[in-house]
Amino acid sequence: MKSPQGNSYLKIGDVARLVGISATVLRAWETLGLVRPERTRSRYRLYTAEDLRLLKRARFLRKVRGLNAQAIVHLLKGKGLLPRARPRHSAPLGMRLRTLRLKRHLPLAAVARATGISVSFLSAVERGQMSASVGTLRKIARFYRINILDFFNPPAANPHLVTPAGRKVLEAADGVRMELLAWGNTVMEPHLFRIGPGKGSGEAYAHEGEEFLYLLRGRLDISLDEGERFHLEPGDSFYFESSIPHRWLNPGRQEAWVLWVNTPPTF
Repeated sequence: MKSPQGNSYLKIGDVARLVGISATVLRAWETLGLVRPERTRSRYRLYTAEDLRLLKRARFLRKVRGLNAQAIVHLLKGKGLLPRARPRHSAPLGMRLRTLRLKRHLPLAAVARATGISVSFLSAVERGQMSASVGTLRKIARFYRINILDFFNPPAANPHLVTPAGRKVLEAADGVRMELLAWGNTVMEPHLFRIGPGKGSGEAYAHEGEEFLYLLRGRLDISLDEGERFHLEPGDSFYFESSIPHRWLNPGRQEAWVLWVNTPPTF
């Protein structure tokens, strides 16, 4: 089975056979947060290759090291390897995108043609069944002539102090989480990017402005203009002009945390 982006999915029976555990155990591990498969409209579970690798590792820890499910979850969570649940305060991105389109009286096909994204994938994103990469969100934002702040939909007032619990959160493609650290002005746009192992921006993108990064933890690779490639370690900082096509990826095995500042606020 293929996702709207062309990625292969596995059903629960296939995963149980490949991992060597029962479907009942798989469901129990999902309840504990060890894995978070995609769901179809009919609520069937769909697993990715990354889910499969994580489950095989969990089975190894259970069989070879004798760890129970709770201990496995604790160990993998400590290494930043577990998928995150969507927080309750996350922006309902799909609903916002659908509202933007309907307000402009546009059919999905028109948006798809303008952005180069398939109708089926756009429809799945609007229904909340799929998440989009940062590169894809960039295309959508440019088409609607909005910036990333419109995806977060923060209140207009500047709160000055923003606590971790009060941050506006946007989940891009599975494994990329963007936390808005401040809002209420038009000068800059600070985020905390949390990028899962092997996750990144997807395709390269560009826009007006400047960007500053400071790597707090993990590793990050950045490619500029499809040529220059830079590898960041914790404590490294990086600056570039946003008009240069850029893409990025976490090549490590742990979640990367990046303080990421754009100026002016744009996407």
